[in-house]
Amino acid sequence: METEFDVTIIGGGPGGYVAAIYASQLGARVALVEKDCLGGTCLNRGCIPTKSLLRSAEVLQQARRASEFGLEIDHIGVNLPQIIARKNKIVAGQVAGIKQLTLAGNISIYKGTGHIVSPTLVEVNDEEIPTKRIIIATGSETASLPIPGLDLPGVVNTDEILDVTKLPQSLIVIGGNVVGVEFATIFNAFGTKVTILEMRPFLLEPVDLEISQRFAQILRRQGITIITSATVKAIRQEGTMTKVVWDTPEGERGIEAQMVLMATGRSPYTEGLGLTELGMKMKRRAIAVNERLETNIPDIYAIGDVIGGHMLAHVASYEGKIAVENALGHSRRVDYQAVPICVFTHPEIAGVGLTENEAKTRELSYKVSSFPFRACGRAHTLGETTGMVKIVCEAESGRVLGMHIMGPHADDLIAEGVLAVKCRLTAKDIADTMHAHPTLPEAVLEAALGQLGGSIHFQTKQAG
Repeated sequence: METEFDVTIIGGGPGGYVAAIYASQLGARVALVEKDCLGGTCLNRGCIPTKSLLRSAEVLQQARRASEFGLEIDHIGVNLPQIIARKNKIVAGQVAGIKQLTLAGNISIYKGTGHIVSPTLVEVNDEEIPTKRIIIATGSETASLPIPGLDLPGVVNTDEILDVTKLPQSLIVIGGNVVGVEFATIFNAFGTKVTILEMRPFLLEPVDLEISQRFAQILRRQGITIITSATVKAIRQEGTMTKVVWDTPEGERGIEAQMVLMATGRSPYTEGLGLTELGMKMKRRAIAVNERLETNIPDIYAIGDVIGGHMLAHVASYEGKIAVENALGHSRRVDYQAVPICVFTHPEIAGVGLTENEAKTRELSYKVSSFPFRACGRAHTLGETTGMVKIVCEAESGRVLGMHIMGPHADDLIAEGVLAVKCRLTAKDIADTMHAHPTLPEAVLEAALGQLGGSIHFQTKQAG
């Protein structure tokens, strides 16, 4: 008789493999189905490879500023093949590490596309996997817009641009979202002339509006052209160049470049699962789930990008653990109040909780305080003084509703904000907590003090 698994997970990305390891730790018999490489989009074509490229860009920018730190460097250049090789080595090492973790957890890995026959049976390459519970974690794929010219040789998606062999002299990024802006800053640092086209009036929709607007100004100073309110209608070949065109009240406008990057988001991926035959309830292309991540079919759960919502790797991992607990007989609900958003650019951006605009739209009684990195000693020693920490608090109680950061190591600093929002801490809780000196987290401390009697190391102008 074939082994019956306690839980079978379809998809080995940051939601699926984390769920598999966690279920194994809880004593379950686990099967993990993956048609490609363990780690999913995040590890193989997303988070990790882009951060590898970003680090190369950061080191390049630091080398260019060496004289500011009293250092002399004779030659600074970009070796793209070595940059790509480093990226590939890091990805391969991470994938191998995940594989080792799954083996250590006695997780049975099935290579292929999982097809759900019933809530107790999954098929992979004609092999049957009897199971008690199923967790769908199939992730997402690059979203394609109905724009003529997408198949032109100069047009690439976010997967393809990771393996370019030659730097383009010019690049148009269609999409001013997190991914688009990250690629824009990477290639701009490498010396490519970059233009961002965004259909909305501003970049980075989930980011606090004040920070987004300030960041756009910084990008322009870095040499990146930003064109907003531009809905692309076509991509055309113009000799050796690729031209992107859009309409304006004054008529058609267009811009040419050697390469065009489609950074227009991602869509839930459900191909081959057999959801229609199962009668799975959908929310457009996403699988519909409740607060326990249950689908409308008993004993089948879904997590990560395939359910839409917060399409972030760390959200998928979080959901994976909750789905496992529920599948194994516990009861736990998801809580999205404290979801961190990170933008790995220069400077970095990170946020959690309500933005100032969201608090205003909800007509909440709130107070905003901020502290600039130019008043932080550690930021000066790093030579990174651009940006600020901004805190949104409930006016009466001082409870932290949101924290938003633009500046050095914002992606690391936001962890304190995530904990504050998650645990319903107040600005006084942060202010009463000792922060090491000299460090960047002191900027968080000072922003919290701004909610109380005022920051120590920065004085705001008093109305008078």
